[in-house]
Amino acid sequence: MVCGSDRTMLRVVTELVSSGERVTAIVNPVSRHRDRIGELGATVILAPVISESLLRKAGIDARDGTPSTARALVLLDTNDVHNVHTALTARDMDRDLRIILQMVNPRLGRQLNSLLGDCVVINGPSLAAPAFVSDALDDDELTWMELGGRMVVVGQADLIREPHLTVLADTTSSATPQLLPQAGVDPAGDIVLGTGVRTLWYSRGVRPAGWVMAVRDILDSRVRKIAALMALLIAIGTAIVHYFGHIEWWRALYLAAGVVTSAGIDDDKFQDAEPWVKVSAVVVQLTGIVLMALLTAVVVDSLIGARLSRIIGGVRGRPRNHVVVCGLGTVGARVLEILVERGVAVVGVDQSDDAPGVQVAHRLKIPVVVGDSSNEETLRLAGVQRCQALLAITDGDITNLESAMVAQELNPDARITMRMFDHDLAERVERQLGLGNSRSVSMLVAPAVAAAVGDKRRQVIVPAGRRVLLLTEVVVESGSVAEGRPLGSLNEAEGLRILARQDLNGPWDWQPAATRAVNAGDRVAVVGTRAGLARLLMVTRAQRKSAAS
Repeated sequence: MVCGSDRTMLRVVTELVSSGERVTAIVNPVSRHRDRIGELGATVILAPVISESLLRKAGIDARDGTPSTARALVLLDTNDVHNVHTALTARDMDRDLRIILQMVNPRLGRQLNSLLGDCVVINGPSLAAPAFVSDALDDDELTWMELGGRMVVVGQADLIREPHLTVLADTTSSATPQLLPQAGVDPAGDIVLGTGVRTLWYSRGVRPAGWVMAVRDILDSRVRKIAALMALLIAIGTAIVHYFGHIEWWRALYLAAGVVTSAGIDDDKFQDAEPWVKVSAVVVQLTGIVLMALLTAVVVDSLIGARLSRIIGGVRGRPRNHVVVCGLGTVGARVLEILVERGVAVVGVDQSDDAPGVQVAHRLKIPVVVGDSSNEETLRLAGVQRCQALLAITDGDITNLESAMVAQELNPDARITMRMFDHDLAERVERQLGLGNSRSVSMLVAPAVAAAVGDKRRQVIVPAGRRVLLLTEVVVESGSVAEGRPLGSLNEAEGLRILARQDLNGPWDWQPAATRAVNAGDRVAVVGTRAGLARLLMVTRAQRKSAAS
């Protein structure tokens, strides 16, 4: 059963139907994807709100010990509160139902396992962002994945930031690579597992404009002209008061400045000045009032028209070799965080100063240009003509396409990646326009959801010469051979290595003690050969009773 209404739901239903699953889709009647979902072969139920009676009608009902006809529930609403409410309702109706829900707030998602039991939390931005970052940095030699509750990276040792988590292989010593070397406290090897990469071509961090640049922007040509005119009036007034009013220079300057700035005149000696001097002072004062009003209007216009956030968050100097991220929604916010973690200079662009990624950028001290990313002037302010890569990841396909086209004109050497939902449009753009890569967040998320529905392990294959290693997570089932054995006994020389262990719903423990006993429900993060992983699965799965017994 799949609940939702956006493009991610369409991709998930497509993935599930193509894998042979029977799908019931609860869709909001206003969704523009409802007809397409029905054409895919799913049973469609139109409902604006999901209630307990609706879930029971769709097949979730485990009363009187009878299992539900629904095997899994997928919640893809963009509202976290609605997803949590529906998940809790479904859990009350069926304690054994498998629940997969999309959560925008990852912190809340991590706390749901203790509440919902058999539950998988999917965070779309966290799944999709690494792919966009990989395109921007052109790090095909690196493999990123989420393993053991953290983001890890596999690649050449000279590319991975120290300290390394473990050495995976040594492909330099001979024609046959040595997998999972065990010799020595710090075994040698050229393929390692780590948590970050070294800074390579990336430039120094790009600094926000700050208050100094803000003041410069406020003092534009209009302000400078008005200030110059006021200074001229003060100078003329000072000379008149000094020569014809017979007042010393400093007091004359004070009186003239007071007249021009409308601060008033309060001086006994000025009362004895010639009548025409007093009339001139009044004229100058009236002119000063007009100039002060104009100056105030210009400054307010600079602040409001350009927006204070834009002035403070602009780019200082002329950045080079940085990455420009256009679109600071939930995906853009996560992209900014990953780029900063990798030490990459980055500039953000978004049309709204209320976007989620703008707050993240301010926290990380990343400069932000507020404006339309498809506008040439906006991209120039972000330094696209000198950037290394541009990510156009707004919510609109056309906006991303226009941004990519403008960026290519300004900087033909920049690597460009677009976020596009329309698969046919993306293929034609890549083939005919040559604007770079295109990716869809929903297409990146859908396989993970489908795998969670089938409770399939996600594996990452790492080539090591002509051999391969697999990184994955395995759950120890109750009644398995591994239950009660020391954790270290599961390791195999050059075949399998335990990297981390997690108690049931507990925190992950990297490099756990080898003497620690294995318990049912434990989840272990491992790296191994295909044969080593197959043997681990044999000892961690529940033993089936024979027919004779």
